[in-house]
Amino acid sequence: MTIQQVVLQYETRIIELHLALAQFRWHHALYAALLTIALLLFFALGVYAIRAQLSLVWLPVSGAMAAALALRLRQMGRSKSRAWRLSRFYERALQRVKGEWAGCGITGEEFIDPNHVYAGDLNILGEGSLFELLCIARSSLGRRGLADYLLETPALEETLARQDAVRELCERTDLREEIATLGEFDFEESHPEIFDDWLNSPEFAFFRPLPMIAATTSALLAGIVAAGLLGILPWAIVAISISPLVAFHAAAGFVFRNRVNHMADSLRPLLFETRVLRDGLRLLETEQFQAPKLRQMVDQVQNSSTSIRKLERLLHALQLRTRDPWIYGPSLALLAGTQLCIAVEQWRSKHGKALRVWLKAWSEFEALNCLAAYSYENPENTFPEFASSETCFQACDLGHPLLSRASCVTNDIELNRDSRFYVISGSNMSGKSTLLRTIGLNAVLAFAGAPVRARSLRTSELSIFGSLSLVDSLLNGKSKFLAELDRLRQAIQSAIPNRPVLFLVDEIFGGTNSRDRRIAAEAVVRTLVQQGAIGALSTHDLALTEIADADGMRGVNLHMGSRSAADPMDFDYRLKPGVTTETNALTIARLAGVPV
Repeated sequence: MTIQQVVLQYETRIIELHLALAQFRWHHALYAALLTIALLLFFALGVYAIRAQLSLVWLPVSGAMAAALALRLRQMGRSKSRAWRLSRFYERALQRVKGEWAGCGITGEEFIDPNHVYAGDLNILGEGSLFELLCIARSSLGRRGLADYLLETPALEETLARQDAVRELCERTDLREEIATLGEFDFEESHPEIFDDWLNSPEFAFFRPLPMIAATTSALLAGIVAAGLLGILPWAIVAISISPLVAFHAAAGFVFRNRVNHMADSLRPLLFETRVLRDGLRLLETEQFQAPKLRQMVDQVQNSSTSIRKLERLLHALQLRTRDPWIYGPSLALLAGTQLCIAVEQWRSKHGKALRVWLKAWSEFEALNCLAAYSYENPENTFPEFASSETCFQACDLGHPLLSRASCVTNDIELNRDSRFYVISGSNMSGKSTLLRTIGLNAVLAFAGAPVRARSLRTSELSIFGSLSLVDSLLNGKSKFLAELDRLRQAIQSAIPNRPVLFLVDEIFGGTNSRDRRIAAEAVVRTLVQQGAIGALSTHDLALTEIADADGMRGVNLHMGSRSAADPMDFDYRLKPGVTTETNALTIARLAGVPV
């Protein structure tokens, strides 16, 4: 499939949905009119029946007709809502394909960690970020799963398992539609922190035989009252018989009152978080996949939706007893609040560990679905190959994933045992920092299990470290120079067997003089290289280009610059061999308004 075919498919689907919406509006108006007529007919027949001018037989007939029309109207409303939600889903998809997505999606800013070793440097989170480009997750659980995929580098076996899953999900546009329309409304959510707070909350302690005793006494009390209502027992006998039961329930209710009220309040948010999760797990339960990772997920969530549905009923009943005054009184007499809290606690005791597994499975499944959508919408991208016998990052026509296809310039990258690192020189705005981010972002995509923007990529297991966007922090009392030192120290100290570092550093030690900068930079890079690291540095300081030629370093000097000497600001963003010889100082001064 080509990108033009993807655009055509999305545009066709949007037209289909808009036509469906137009039909739904017409049908909705028609059925609304018919329902109005049916209701008027029902009331008119009722009036005639009351006056004995018409048989009562016609009332159920007209009532059934009105009920059927009301049901059909509700079903049509749901179908209309689904079509509207899908049209918005595909409109956003079309924005992504056309490169007009920045600022229109979910940014993932809630997952920002200022101390992360590459997220801020590579634009992983925030507006216009990789997360915003990828995220089509329906729930907060899925958004957390996607963030974890982008911020953590897994073992090679896990990456390969994710690749297989993404390949299988790539063509499943039908599944993506089902996920996008989970829940009845878009505002329904499943926040992981709500579930975490509940699962980690203190246990609701109670006397172990209490559930059985309370159920028995409640059933007995209800039976005696029912016998009184039916005239089987005199009310005097009923009053005498239920007195000890009511007294027991009152005592138990008083003992557990504070705990029940506190638990009911704490469980209220959970009631609104289960719908999307339950519908999603029910969808996942029925799927049959070939990829081992997907099959494992399906096995993990079997019967999960049924269990969560039972929890929903308990939560709904617990909240209903406090909202409806007609129910609250009888619930007190029957000790319903205490029994429901005990039932919820028993559910947590039985399914709590499994619920954590279900949450994790759905979180990951949504993350894989996001990567699959990215793969589908970027058919020119390729899945990377992984090398286990050498440290390398070798790409052909590597491009920046966040740039539009029209503006993206590609370059070849060869980082391996013979060329351990690049020193990229050049003037401002020549594209050096963008190239470093191109390498880093594609590495993140590769390890997450997604395809990369390249004709081909072969890489080994690597730990990514970036120092491209560090700034002074007055709040933390840390200068940019100190923040850079900390980041480079992390890179050096994080070296582990079978996972060398991929370092990407823009203007290393830019806060010191040229001579000291050159010495310190060489010492850091030499240490990293001796630990097996590969990477790239960018610099304006030509003194740093000497590092590449130092003994035992095996670095390569490259530069980026203009297309011709006639216009030093006409950059082509291509890597060129050797050290830059260009200067654009006077041009920059003119741009700043200095007459030169």
